[in-house]
Amino acid sequence: MSALEEARELLREFPVVDGHNDLPWALREQVRYDLDARDIGTDQAAHLHTDIPRLRAGGVGAQYWSVYVRADLPDPVPATLEQIDCVRQLIDRHPADLRAALTAADLEAARAEGRIASLMGAEGGHSIANSLGTLRALYALGVRYMTLTHNDNVDWADSATDEPGVGGLSAFGRAVVREMNREGMLVDLSHVAATTMRDALDTTSAPVVFSHSSSRAVCDHPRNIPDDVLERLPANGGVAMVTFVPKFVLQAAVDWTAAADENMREHGFHHLDTTAEAMKVHRAFEERYPRPVATVSTVADHLDHMREVAGVDHLGIGGDYDGTAFTPDGLDDVSGYPNLIAELLDRGWSKADLAKLTWQNSVRVLGAAEDVARDLQATRSPSNATIEELDGST
Repeated sequence: MSALEEARELLREFPVVDGHNDLPWALREQVRYDLDARDIGTDQAAHLHTDIPRLRAGGVGAQYWSVYVRADLPDPVPATLEQIDCVRQLIDRHPADLRAALTAADLEAARAEGRIASLMGAEGGHSIANSLGTLRALYALGVRYMTLTHNDNVDWADSATDEPGVGGLSAFGRAVVREMNREGMLVDLSHVAATTMRDALDTTSAPVVFSHSSSRAVCDHPRNIPDDVLERLPANGGVAMVTFVPKFVLQAAVDWTAAADENMREHGFHHLDTTAEAMKVHRAFEERYPRPVATVSTVADHLDHMREVAGVDHLGIGGDYDGTAFTPDGLDDVSGYPNLIAELLDRGWSKADLAKLTWQNSVRVLGAAEDVARDLQATRSPSNATIEELDGST
């Protein structure tokens, strides 16, 4: 049996829990949530990285759908609610394939049924508009992690790709983390500054996740996780979910991406824009300056290092599909996960370790957050603290 055949066999038993997929935002941008125009029950390879046939081919058993909205939107809360509604519509349209999931038990139930567990993660603390009540409302609507920042700082937390603001987490930021613990919402430390990572680990009483981040030692990009933070995951119980985005995993792509992003801005586009018009600009730039190409091996290098530093019990996968313009060769879309598992098999990873990577670690961390929340809710009331009270101003 080839390594690829072994990988597919393993994924039938222990499918991938993927930590981050931006399909809802792509549907907003491309067709304004017209789900007939982008029917993910059929092949959408011409438009998207994601559809149900390719999720099935990729061995995906659970997906955290990102309910991301851009930080510069004037009203991020209603936009986030629209993203949540999009996920709900997708689940309702495809009941034979998708199953709403809120708990670790729901993940296992979906696996037993042969359906893809569908969870939600809010990408960026701007989605709660400095309101702990809004945070709780998002949890009530099904959001099971929140990334503390996106690319820009929020008033109470520093982003990896912005100038330092509060030096990590402010007092209100620590209150946000504690309230997430009390609700059972996973604290997601992708996108945040290393100072924010450390402050969050100092504050949290539940395991954290990195929904889509790789190793800073392997690729020196501020979006990645420093080794000193990875070293803290065993004590915390958290999980770092490796991402596939070439500009975060391949050092040669970092400088190229900076130039490509500047080219996008010069043409009047946001550098994360993946609409057809924006992609024409991207492709023209790439024709002039061929981009460095990441591969399955590039991603495996990150996992090898992260395993050495954090241990195999603290690793997962978060591809960031439909949230990136480019993907590695062999990981072109959501059907590619077996290629990564086959590469790791060839590198000597055991099937037991791969089962942890794909399924078991991510299910465990969600269940652990639920356990912490149950204990905290027995001893602590919801907080109604405001940022003005804790930080003195907005």
